[in-house]
Amino acid sequence: MVRLSLLLLVLLPLASAAQSSLSKVWVPDLGNGSYKNPVLYADYSDPDVVRVGPDYYLTSSSFNAAPGLQILHSRDLVNWTLIGAVFTQQPPLARYNLPQHGNGVWAPAIRYHRKEFYIYYPDPDLGLFVTKAKNPAGPWSTPVCIKEAKGWIDPCPLWDEDGQAYLVHGFAGSRAGFKSVLAVSRMSPDGLSLLGDEVLVFDGHDKHPTIEGPKFYKRHGYYYIFAPGGGVATGWQVVLRAKNVFGPYEDRIVLAQGNTPINGPHQGAWVDTPDGKQDWFLHFQDQGAYGRVVHLQPMQWKNDWPIIGEDPDGDGTGQPVLTYRKPAVKGKPQPLATPATSDEFDANTLGLQWQWHANPQPGWHFLNGSAGFLRLYSVPLPEGYQNLWQVPNLLLQKLPAEKFIVTTKLTFTPRFEGEKVGLVMMGLDYAALTLTSKAGQLHLAQAVCQNADKLTPETTTTPIVVPSKQPLYLRVAVREGAKCQFSYSLNGEQFQPLGTEFTAREGKWIGAKVGLFCTRPGKTNDAGTADVDWFRVEEAK
Repeated sequence: MVRLSLLLLVLLPLASAAQSSLSKVWVPDLGNGSYKNPVLYADYSDPDVVRVGPDYYLTSSSFNAAPGLQILHSRDLVNWTLIGAVFTQQPPLARYNLPQHGNGVWAPAIRYHRKEFYIYYPDPDLGLFVTKAKNPAGPWSTPVCIKEAKGWIDPCPLWDEDGQAYLVHGFAGSRAGFKSVLAVSRMSPDGLSLLGDEVLVFDGHDKHPTIEGPKFYKRHGYYYIFAPGGGVATGWQVVLRAKNVFGPYEDRIVLAQGNTPINGPHQGAWVDTPDGKQDWFLHFQDQGAYGRVVHLQPMQWKNDWPIIGEDPDGDGTGQPVLTYRKPAVKGKPQPLATPATSDEFDANTLGLQWQWHANPQPGWHFLNGSAGFLRLYSVPLPEGYQNLWQVPNLLLQKLPAEKFIVTTKLTFTPRFEGEKVGLVMMGLDYAALTLTSKAGQLHLAQAVCQNADKLTPETTTTPIVVPSKQPLYLRVAVREGAKCQFSYSLNGEQFQPLGTEFTAREGKWIGAKVGLFCTRPGKTNDAGTADVDWFRVEEAK
């Protein structure tokens, strides 16, 4: 076993970390006992969920973003709140101090065993890892590598009634050289090491290509592996079952798009209600620039096979529901809740919705909750800089709905030529409103970069000189199809469009993200600052 050194984030207590300001752009709870999908209109890709008593906890892939492995809480599977994250800096630190697009934390699994929470996650270049916590809001233990292997992905544990433990996982063709197969290993009862050789339990090449993301369960004497097949955008949900943990496994498609607009409904988690009378399944849907949003489906059992969603033709393969009655909750209904988006910066810690483009470093930012602002310091651009794809100090959050408006109020105080602050819509293509110090003036422009991942240079509009030493309001309005229009204001009331409409594009295995950055072209013994008064996400007008 290899232990990776890591300074773990000591997370806020659950109550203070919740920061549950209700979204102004998407609330899935309809307020009448029903809900609409998606229940999480944001890029919580590869979701997994565990129930402990009346509480549900969800985690998802976080790739290179930090804090990583965000944790959400709900009591009804519809109203979700961010409560913490596993780590603030991803190990190994030297690797993830630089942007590692598409690398890092792939599909995790969260489980509860002997009064402890476990999260198993893969780093496709390094191996399979596990971390533990008494409290899901943290702190979490230093991740332990239980298998050094390139291309092993998507681990999920199972503790059997006889005390034996097992781990199922898939393979990434990009690293392992093969894919579309699942393997099961014996695992030590403490969950911290694998025992013996892996057993190939299913080959999906013929019927379920790109089968991956397995989740392990046991019910009525059957071992079940829930796994997505067919690829991210257009796949289906497969369930395998066997009387022996090592197979042979039967397979069945239990959820597909059917006659619905929900493409590729698959990869997720089966949970039941506390009374055991209802079963539910959470899965993602790939929405391109918006990422992989999370849907909730009713689930029932028939002849020891699950049927997910609704099954109008009775063939055993369900299709997604768009609206449905909420899961049963004992006692008072859970209050409306959504993951935080807007931030007034009136606390001394960043809101849990924020993630950096790479491991955050001391001096990138400070908060002054009593004064109510976030201070961003200009950070030197990386060596060989071409565009923002290479910049680690992007402070970003997930897109929260199909349509919305982001507005931020900030005051830029540069100290040197070329220092820059901006509001950015980041992805494989990106656009930003940038405020740059030039010849003692502040120049406002729109920057656009196509194919940023190929390190193509930005293009910019003709800059506009704006007043110095006073607040400026930057805005991006997003409409259907991820069409983005940037604008600015000197007074927060009249906004002037700047630049042409930009179509947001997904990142590497993630949706587009929106947020802030502050940079400088060279190293000095001081830095300019951007004081951000607030960052607000509101309904599109």
